[in-house]
Amino acid sequence: MKLTIRERKRGEKIHLYMDYYNKGKRKNISLGISLIANPKTKLERSTNKKLRELAESVHAKYLLRFQNEAHNMPDFSKINTEFMVYFEQQMEKRLETDSRSNYGNWYSAFQHLKRYPKRNVRFADIDPAWLEELKYYLEHSAKGRGGRPLSKNTCVSYYRKVVATLRQAVREGIIYKNPVDMVAGIRETEPHREFLTQKELQAAQAAYCDNPVLKSAFLFGCLTGLRHSDILKLTWQEVQQYGPDKYRIRFKQKKTKSRETLPIPKDAYRLMGERRSPAEKVFLGLTYSDHNNHILQKWMIRAGIERHITFHASRHSFAVLQLESGTDIFTLKELLGHKDIKSTLVYAKIIDAKKVEAMNKLSLGN
Repeated sequence: MKLTIRERKRGEKIHLYMDYYNKGKRKNISLGISLIANPKTKLERSTNKKLRELAESVHAKYLLRFQNEAHNMPDFSKINTEFMVYFEQQMEKRLETDSRSNYGNWYSAFQHLKRYPKRNVRFADIDPAWLEELKYYLEHSAKGRGGRPLSKNTCVSYYRKVVATLRQAVREGIIYKNPVDMVAGIRETEPHREFLTQKELQAAQAAYCDNPVLKSAFLFGCLTGLRHSDILKLTWQEVQQYGPDKYRIRFKQKKTKSRETLPIPKDAYRLMGERRSPAEKVFLGLTYSDHNNHILQKWMIRAGIERHITFHASRHSFAVLQLESGTDIFTLKELLGHKDIKSTLVYAKIIDAKKVEAMNKLSLGN
């Protein structure tokens, strides 16, 4: 058995292949790695060196694999799998196992990948250069709704779907060296989170809203921190009274699939209205739509709040108000149902920013 790396020059590029010889049979595959034929700069020479190291690493892993397979002729067909076909398969798996919103993110990423000019590649063709070009496409060329550029964090989300796909391909033995390891990811930015202050929350309570159910559900979110998806599906059988004026909800988070028990204040319970049959939804008639988003914005304007407020701002409001009232970050993590404390620490940064803003208002008047 013999396994060697072969170079083939084409124009300004040197393409690397791997030749396999065993018992008179021969096969070869493209490593999907191309070197600069005549590197002139320090960067070009450094890039060539890294790519050669990558090729040697792939060669070593294949060699080990073949030695462990009793010298049988290996199946090279996997590395020739079409990337887009495999990505779509990974997307469809999310429909079965993940939340609808996560599947939606995969679907959106897939739609943008279908518009990427260099989408029709095999796994053998995916190298660091392909990934760098994909990153550039997402950040500078891809367009979202209304022809607007994608936000930085949307680019991060879509690129991570590609990363997850390549890592799964490694686990399934389609590729043996992940090119992602040689490429820096897209840097995430801190998203802006709108929230209501205590005074604004009281103003919203007093203002008229064209949709009373929407108003009750939003205020309920401000008092409980529940996501819109969990408020939307909340039923009366999940609402329990466990003492005089003591209420809690026991539910399964739609996003994380974890089961939670959350005590709720009396004001939140009152917002639910009259108790109905166990299987009925608490906020009957609540839907997510552009029309309701418009109603929400009109309601906020009537309350004297002219910022762009979405339903999710109710959850942000809950988190910020809890921290301002003295709730520690670890208790808040449990109340929000976060798996990772990093997600909760975002709200601590908001509080810190508000402190800095307040202190900067002080001066000696000079």
